[in-house]
Amino acid sequence: MENTIIIGGGPSGYTAAIYTSRALLQPKLFSGATPGGQITLTNDLENYPGFPEGIGGFEIFQKLDEQAKKFGSEIINEIVTEVDLKNHPFTVKTESAVYQTKSIIIATGASPRKLNIPGEKEFTGKGVSYCATCDGFFFRGKHVAVIGGGNSALDEGIFLTRFASKVSIIHRRDRLRGSAILQERAQRNEKIEFIWDTVVEEIQGDQMVQNLKLKNVKTNEISNFPIDGVFVFIGYNPNSELFNGQLNLDEEGYILVNEKKQTNIPGVFAAGDIEDKIYRQVSTCVGAGTIAALETEKFLAALEGKAYPGK
Repeated sequence: MENTIIIGGGPSGYTAAIYTSRALLQPKLFSGATPGGQITLTNDLENYPGFPEGIGGFEIFQKLDEQAKKFGSEIINEIVTEVDLKNHPFTVKTESAVYQTKSIIIATGASPRKLNIPGEKEFTGKGVSYCATCDGFFFRGKHVAVIGGGNSALDEGIFLTRFASKVSIIHRRDRLRGSAILQERAQRNEKIEFIWDTVVEEIQGDQMVQNLKLKNVKTNEISNFPIDGVFVFIGYNPNSELFNGQLNLDEEGYILVNEKKQTNIPGVFAAGDIEDKIYRQVSTCVGAGTIAALETEKFLAALEGKAYPGK
């Protein structure tokens, strides 16, 4: 019988692991297919408190992993395949084992949203990418397109100028949604051009991406756009499939929680991008993981009839 199981290995999950392990709850954290989560795909974090020169996303993940293990968290690099929240204690199944647990902290995050257009699936890994820091190196001296107009599109577009000879940011609107400082940097960068009011209708090529079929949303004009690579940054979908029919979700699939990160089932908490579709910052994920962990401690103390400091 476990005290708590944490599902998800991003900043929220690791923060929850640090707090619950320091409370001697001996948490098990299942990191899933991508340990570190979306943070490992971010090249430079310049707005994370305490690092005025910035810090790499993968470096933060490494520090979180080291800290959680230092305090006694057990990190298991497996995918959770099934959960049963209808009965307490809860059941958590992975590819190799079945666990019983008194509480669960869900920190499964969100995954990059797809364009869902012809050619996208066929050319994924053959010129279509969702991670500039992963694949930018392969496009040295090439012309690449970035799809999107938010912070991720601008940040990754700027990063790609280290390798690409030209970066075309294609946005369906006539103005960007990203932060002012990123907009300014992108617009100052001589390697970046903007293509406004335009969507990609099809990704074309032979063995690799060679062309985009573009449509102007105001004039409906169709055009061909020769390109060497496509990086898609149009948002995220919450990884909540495991909890369909068991937890209350909103219309987009995000888990509904209160200010204490409690779900509709006592003993089940959710933190980070799986429940936050507004802020999506590393710092807010860390805060959410902290709240979920502290509330988990209170829940377990109440189960055992023990007093909790400050209650």
